[in-house]
Amino acid sequence: MRVIVVGGGVLGTMHAWQAIDRGHEVVHIEREREARGASVRNFGLVWIGGRAGGDELHTALRARELWERIGADVPGTGFRPNGSLTVCRGAEEVAVAEAALALPDAAERGLKLLTPGEAREHNPALRGTFDAALWCERDGAVESRIALPALRAHLAAGGRYTWLPGREVRDLLPSGTGVRDDHGHSHEGDLVLLCTGAWLTGLVRELAPELPVRRVRLQMMQTDPLDERLTTSVADGDSFRYYPAYAGTALEALRSAHPQAPVPAEHRMQLLMVQRLDGGLTIGDTHEYDEPFTFDVDSAPYEHLAEVAAGLLGRPLPAVRRRWAGVYAQTTDTARVVHREQVAPATWLVTGPGGRGMTCSPAIAEHTANLAGL
Repeated sequence: MRVIVVGGGVLGTMHAWQAIDRGHEVVHIEREREARGASVRNFGLVWIGGRAGGDELHTALRARELWERIGADVPGTGFRPNGSLTVCRGAEEVAVAEAALALPDAAERGLKLLTPGEAREHNPALRGTFDAALWCERDGAVESRIALPALRAHLAAGGRYTWLPGREVRDLLPSGTGVRDDHGHSHEGDLVLLCTGAWLTGLVRELAPELPVRRVRLQMMQTDPLDERLTTSVADGDSFRYYPAYAGTALEALRSAHPQAPVPAEHRMQLLMVQRLDGGLTIGDTHEYDEPFTFDVDSAPYEHLAEVAAGLLGRPLPAVRRRWAGVYAQTTDTARVVHREQVAPATWLVTGPGGRGMTCSPAIAEHTANLAGL
């Protein structure tokens, strides 16, 4: 088959990967010269520990398997099974971690509660003061800024992949067998997969005017290289408040006893931190849900993140190299990992994975390929 994939982010790229892996030909179209959305503005985390039980966790676990295979085939993705530590301060945060250990799928997630000394055996850079840490062995990381070009280069080497950046898809062909771009060129195929990320206007709106997807804005930053290795990804106890696996009475007790401080509460913040291959630290993040989004970035969240990160490391952070904002699309149906809809004959729209995009995209694409008969 000849498959037209629209959208050059991680979700579109993984759909292209699936089609190529199954022996098909792919034309991959991206409206920018290079993917510039949420796929390159994230942590690069393959995050298992906090996923909701059931379909979301199963999708994440399958994606973790696929990422390991992809990482072996394409070292340029920077995949590494580094695990994560969620650092707990205070009895209430420790209680949330203990409740997570009682989940029936805790073993699948690779969860274990560690003392500070045990946590430092996994990650000696954590010299700050804390009471315990929730270890998730199944978590991993990839290099979000370089993974997509590396994947495309690998696909192109097989001779059945064509990358067409700088083209915006305007219409489906009347025959239903392809698309027309804003250069006036038609691209015919047997299947069209629309993976357009947070771009939900234009053709997407025409095909799915009542799309159950919202957009979410975040702010993040990256430092100069740290002069030692951060051997795991790191989260603070505020992350318990934002991941569905931790919902329950222990979390409600934490919320009641310790409401978030004004800045993290206003910006709906948690701390996540991962070290890039060049040594720099990617640190975030915030969540903004009400559009229209502001066009600037606020200083207060960055100051809060820097303070919390430095406290966990027990040392000042390296200088901040860059700050940025990004927007991702998130399905409003909490029972779904992604919104997947056949919007026309031989045409599927796949969007709205939210903050799960980097983690789950390989398995999301695999499921789409199965449904579409690839």
